[in-house]
Amino acid sequence: MILGTASHVGKSIITAGICRILAEQGYSVAPFKAQNMSLNSWITRDGAEIGISQAVQARAAGVEPIAEMNPILLKPKGDRASQVIILGRIHADKSAGDYYETIHSLVALQR
Repeated sequence: MILGTASHVGKSIITAGICRILAEQGYSVAPFKAQNMSLNSWITRDGAEIGISQAVQARAAGVEPIAEMNPILLKPKGDRASQVIILGRIHADKSAGDYYETIHSLVALQR
């Protein structure tokens, strides 16, 4: 697990490096970030949208990027709203308050 206390402190690049090192040593590894907020996204082979960091980490691990690596992607839209993408598919636009009020139902959508 890679943890950090702020954005832009290097968590994603460290994770990519660890994925590469472990993959080169013969381990089966894959990245995972349960919720990501980013305008930068990647379209997977099957058309799902995930955070670009998880796609780069997957490539470093030598595996194909898939939606399950980033089940919830939040894309900021301004005016305190974000587009909510669940398992690579657009779900809705929500304000921060609405998002956190409905987080439990969003988790259920992933099952």
